Amino acid sequence: MHQPAPSADLRHRTIEAPAGRLHLVEQGTGPLVLLVHGFPESWYSWRRQLPALATAGYRAVALDVRGYGRSSKPAATDAYRMLDLVEDNVALVRALGEEKAVIVGHDWGSGIAAASALLHPEVFRAVGLLSVPYAPPGGPRPTDVFAQMGGDQEFYVSYFQEPGRAEAEMEPDLRGWLAGFYAAMSADTMPTPGEPDPHFVARTGGRLRDRFPGGSLPAWLTEDDLDVYAGEFERTGMTGALNRYRNMDRDWEDLAPYGGAPIEQPSLFIGGALDASTTWMADAIDAYPATLPGLTSSHILDGCGHWIQQERPEEVNRLLTSWLDSLQD
Repeated sequence: MHQPAPSADLRHRTIEAPAGRLHLVEQGTGPLVLLVHGFPESWYSWRRQLPALATAGYRAVALDVRGYGRSSKPAATDAYRMLDLVEDNVALVRALGEEKAVIVGHDWGSGIAAASALLHPEVFRAVGLLSVPYAPPGGPRPTDVFAQMGGDQEFYVSYFQEPGRAEAEMEPDLRGWLAGFYAAMSADTMPTPGEPDPHFVARTGGRLRDRFPGGSLPAWLTEDDLDVYAGEFERTGMTGALNRYRNMDRDWEDLAPYGGAPIEQPSLFIGGALDASTTWMADAIDAYPATLPGLTSSHILDGCGHWIQQERPEEVNRLLTSWLDSLQD
């Protein structure tokens, strides 16, 4: 087992990458662990994991994905396709002077981590997936699937497709919008069964925030935390983040050669029992013996929502470090 090293302070830096510039935050020394955030977040969503992994003897690195935070934000919509994000991750590992890394992702970061491991097994020796299960490339065109969901309501991924449409809802009050979005998918503040589902909007004039819960913030999110997230998006706008959704059909085409492909490396999955990502994709979890043959650690956390490493930091840290330690044996 790798011996823990004393925890060091957070170090901010930027590296050159296909995106132009990637901002990252690192802590600790030892085997490299790359942490990839989801929507709508930043490196800051790993603030509870960086010191824990550093203390456990790892070089923990959390990046701002292209389009987010202090990383570059290319103007072209197709600059946010999965193939480009994977190459950003490869470039980051190389720029850090490493040959290999363990990659761990949450939400969209889970998909980015999975694609990175699938396309570059020589770089990413193991993969951890939080909240969003692995489903191999293939199947019907994504936008066709999303368009059929919801009946007389529109699924949020479809709502995000048209450039400018979702931005017009979010950007006039980013702090308020983010607070509502985080609350809508947190275990302690999400709508109760029977209330309107915040993953859908009315097809005529609907907004996502119409279904967000009001009132207090989730227990994991302080006013200061919300200020950090809101400050980043008030500076960058939401287009870079939303462009990830606008490339799902391109990804489907780009990754067609990998249709049905399993990820062979050692893998970890942690999901929240109350997270729609876990429940909607239960079939993908059931298929893990075929799609993740290297799965060595799989957990569903009772009473947990979508923001798993922030809702349950101690539990996630314990599961992550135990799994990482097992890779060193």
